Amino acid sequence: MEKFVAIIMAIFAAPLLIGGAYLLSLGGSPYYLIAGVIILTTAFLLFKKHWSAYGLYALFIVATMAWALWESGFYWWALAPRVGFPLIFGLLMLLPWVSNKMRGPKTQVNANAAANASTTNTAKKSPLYYWGLLVSVAVGALLSFGSLANNATDKLGELDLTAANDDEQNVSSDETSANLGDPLSNGQQTPDGEWSAYGRTDYGQRYSPLDKINTDNVKDLELAWQIQTGDVKGPNDVGETTYQATPLKIGNGLYLCTPHNWVLALDADSGETLWKFDPQVEENLQRQHQTCRGVSYYAGQATSPVQVQKIAGNTFENASKQCDAKIFIPTSDAKLYALDPNTGQRCQDFGDDGALDLMHNMPFNQAGYYYSTSPPVIAGDTIIVAGAVNDNYDVNSPSGVIRAYDVNTGELLWNWDSGDPDNTAPFDVNDPTQTYKTSSPNSWSVATADEELGLAYFPMGNRTPDQLGSYRNAAEEKYATSVVALDIETGEARWVQQFVHHDLWDMDTPAQPTLLDLDTADGVQPALVVPTKQGDVYVLNRATGEPIVPIKERPAPQGYLIAGEHAAPTQPYSGLSFEPEPLTEKDMWGASLVDQMMCRIEFNQLNYDGRYTPPSTNGSLVYPGNFGTFNWGGIAVDPENGVM
Repeated sequence: MEKFVAIIMAIFAAPLLIGGAYLLSLGGSPYYLIAGVIILTTAFLLFKKHWSAYGLYALFIVATMAWALWESGFYWWALAPRVGFPLIFGLLMLLPWVSNKMRGPKTQVNANAAANASTTNTAKKSPLYYWGLLVSVAVGALLSFGSLANNATDKLGELDLTAANDDEQNVSSDETSANLGDPLSNGQQTPDGEWSAYGRTDYGQRYSPLDKINTDNVKDLELAWQIQTGDVKGPNDVGETTYQATPLKIGNGLYLCTPHNWVLALDADSGETLWKFDPQVEENLQRQHQTCRGVSYYAGQATSPVQVQKIAGNTFENASKQCDAKIFIPTSDAKLYALDPNTGQRCQDFGDDGALDLMHNMPFNQAGYYYSTSPPVIAGDTIIVAGAVNDNYDVNSPSGVIRAYDVNTGELLWNWDSGDPDNTAPFDVNDPTQTYKTSSPNSWSVATADEELGLAYFPMGNRTPDQLGSYRNAAEEKYATSVVALDIETGEARWVQQFVHHDLWDMDTPAQPTLLDLDTADGVQPALVVPTKQGDVYVLNRATGEPIVPIKERPAPQGYLIAGEHAAPTQPYSGLSFEPEPLTEKDMWGASLVDQMMCRIEFNQLNYDGRYTPPSTNGSLVYPGNFGTFNWGGIAVDPENGVM
């Protein structure tokens, strides 16, 4: 048994010796090489049945625990990879089938005492070595498992909401001092118990004034109903086939979309499916995403509430000739459908039989390269549609143009193309010679709008190829990776705030900008709050674009670049930030010492000078990565108390 344990330890030590030496040559930690030497030496002594293996390994356990605590602190997920296998080997050595085979140093004995000496050496354990290893393993295990009780990542705090008293908190939304969003198109505010847009209103606050469910009784909630939509990932779907929808609650109906752009109207009380619209989107592996984040609602001019009706089947022989209220669904084959919220029928008075083809006037028309995954924003009688362009698929891709249409007819009102931002007059949709700019920066996430200011706010992405800047013109450089305020009437850009200069990292602005009126030292300001992939949260005056929370510039890493490329000398950052600390070698992870060491080797092989390390042919580490500290999930705010 002792030889088997010794062989296992020697096998484990081999990669530590080789990899540890290489890591040390890269300027990394010497621990792994030292650990390899000690584990291999212990294995040799164990194979030879020497008690000194126990003494040496006890010292190794103590040193490993000290090193692990120094590197990771009292944090289970960081301690476990460092001490797991060393403690396991220590436990194996303590098994009686191993320890009973050990013997001490050779001594001279006479022939008559030989048998007794041999029996004594094999049966009697060395107190110093055996008990030393036992204590070190026990203490190591106690510290390791004790760290489970330490929730090292939680940051507990208190929030003193003294801004509003009970009377102020219980007033209805039309009496509240907080600005909860613009009225619906019929002039009414969103009722307290409804959710009329992706972020409840076009302000994107994700704030409900309801208070019947609260922190005292939320624990008592029970399941009321659940459904299976039936829309599942197929064999010819892309990997990112995902549910990301926020349902809308209008009247008695709950409206949601599925990854393949089905629209379901459910009875909000029972979950019963009242109608279903299936646009018959074809499968296409060229799409980067197969998802739908939600539908959009236009209230029309009627003041009577929507009452969704149960419709048998999924198709409708007689489409509605006219729709007052409408549900809009963008699809992954670049269509925009207008539906009657009561019946699910296509609104014939909108576009071509209730649909628009969003590929009109595109410079390139590759199927699956352009589509909308996010619901359009509706302001007054205007619906403004943006879309996603596949990242890094082709330098010659469709445009990232943002377009406004008449919400009732589908007529194109204006087009704002970040590659040609001054030319907002609507193109002739039937003229193939009029085309938008190739591969221009797009807005794939959710927009917001302030009808009183006449502005719509779009989070902007990058031009494809996203990590190469040599294809961009001056306008694309200005508007990429930013938030831009567009005039709802004309489409002209009123202001822009950029979050990355000359973006080489695909740091698209991923989240819906959130609007609220904010108390500041300079009085109440109309604010816009938008989080970024880098972890910064920008707080701007939404009328002017000027920062409310300071924005500063700091030097950015240079070098490593390919020929013809450059990195911006400085990059902006916000005074409100969740930016993680720069990575160090000790932040590398792995389930054991070996794969943690391999991760450290890769870390030391890559170029890394902190945030905004430029890409390189050698390989650069980008952290935070382009999935982001924040992404499309965005933020929520309490407009009553100014809390994010």
